[in-house]
Amino acid sequence: MADTKVKFEERITIDGKNVILNRDTNPTQTNLGVLEYAEIFKIINIFSEKFSPSNIDKGDGTPLRLFESKHLRVEVSKRRKHDMSFWHRNIDAHEIIFCVKGALKWETEMGTTVLKAGDMMMIPRGISHRSMLAPESTDDNVLVELKIFEELKYVGPAI
Repeated sequence: MADTKVKFEERITIDGKNVILNRDTNPTQTNLGVLEYAEIFKIINIFSEKFSPSNIDKGDGTPLRLFESKHLRVEVSKRRKHDMSFWHRNIDAHEIIFCVKGALKWETEMGTTVLKAGDMMMIPRGISHRSMLAPESTDDNVLVELKIFEELKYVGPAI
């Protein structure tokens, strides 16, 4: 007689390698004691005013930090009306910047580019930069910024 029980395949990643685990139950049907982390599974809508930096309308506004660890910070940056009035150089971390809404012009000592919704850029640690409004900017320009405090290597397709 054929086994009619539904099987669930789970892939567990350990040191970049996948291990396949065949389960008899759906992982959503069991709780293995992770309720202490339930807060992080709540949805964060970064477009909400609740997740805006307190100084959003100032040129020297700093991003709102959402998550942090020893090696990584995740922040939301919103710019509405003003250019950054200063240059910034992060000596401690590489910065990966995702534009999720609007557009901003980024001036760096390596050149100038406009980052539009859907674009991502990496600013290596130690490189001076600032953001400015661009013709494509909107009333709400929203960025997600990752600050990475360890070595970082691009491994994606050729750019």
